[in-house]
Amino acid sequence: MMMRTCILCVVVGVLASTAWADNLPDVRSKSAVVIDAETGAEMFAKDADEVRPIASTTKIFVAMAVRKKGLDLDGWTAINKVDAHEAKGGARTRLDIGQTFRNKDLLRAMLMASDNRAPTALGRAAGLDPDALVAAMNDIAKDLHLERTRFTSPSGLHGNVSTAREMAIALRAALDDGTLKSIMGDPYEEIVSKDGYAKIHYGTTNQPLVARKYDVIGGKTGYTKPAGYCYITAARFEDHEVLMAFLGAEGKLTRFADFDRVASWIDRGGPKLKPKHRHARLKVDVEARGRVAK
Repeated sequence: MMMRTCILCVVVGVLASTAWADNLPDVRSKSAVVIDAETGAEMFAKDADEVRPIASTTKIFVAMAVRKKGLDLDGWTAINKVDAHEAKGGARTRLDIGQTFRNKDLLRAMLMASDNRAPTALGRAAGLDPDALVAAMNDIAKDLHLERTRFTSPSGLHGNVSTAREMAIALRAALDDGTLKSIMGDPYEEIVSKDGYAKIHYGTTNQPLVARKYDVIGGKTGYTKPAGYCYITAARFEDHEVLMAFLGAEGKLTRFADFDRVASWIDRGGPKLKPKHRHARLKVDVEARGRVAK
C-alpha cells in the first residue's frame, strides 16, 4: 500500500511539473496568445503567428463591418433564402426563413450563439450583399493592419484564416465598440420576432463568462472540423485587461480549460504585468511580422 502511495506521489509530481513547466501554463490549443490589452505586452505565446482557420470567431469582423457601415440597431430584417444558403453545413439555426427580427437581436444571435443565418442578414440590413460583406470584413482587417487575416465567407464555415495574435488584436477593436462589448459580455437574452410568434432564448457559448470564476469581459467561440475548437476572449485581472486567443483545440472544453490554466497562472503571479500607460494603444508592428508593440 505504501509503495502504491509513493508511486502515486511521483506521478502527481510529474504531472504537476509538466503543467507548470518553466512557470508557464500548459496550453493545449495549437495556437495561443495572451496580451496585456493596455500596454500591448505579450504575456504568453504558442505558435501565435501560425495562420489557421478561425471558424465562427470570424463573426466579430461581421459585427465591426456592419457597425462601420451604419447598421440601424432598431431596424428590422427578415431572414431569407440567401441567409439559409450561406449557413448551409453549419450548426442548427433558430432563425426561420420569413421571420423578422431587430438588427440588434440579430447581433445577439450571431455573437452570443453563433447563429449562421445572422451574418448575411445583418449585411443586407447594412446594404451589403454577401460578397460586399466579405470585402468589408477584409477592409476591417486591413484597417487593423492584420496582414495574415483573410475572409472568403461571412459565417466562418469556409476558408477564413488568421492567427491567434491577430485575432486578439481584432477582439480588442471589437470591444472598443460599446454595443458589441455589451452583447459579447451578456450571458443570456430573449429575442422576439416582429410578429411576436417567435421567442428565442439565447445563452452565450462563452463558458468562462457564465461560470463567473474570473471577470470575463466578453469574447467569441467557434468550431469547424478544419479549425478545431477556437476561443477568443478578454478578462480583467485586478486593474489589467487581458486579451486571449486559443485556436485549434482538439476538444470542445479544451479551449476553456486553456483559459482557466492561463487565468490561474496570472492569478499566481506568473507573468510580469507592466504598469498601465494612460495613452497606450494596442497596435501591430508590421515590420515585426504582426507582433504586438506599444
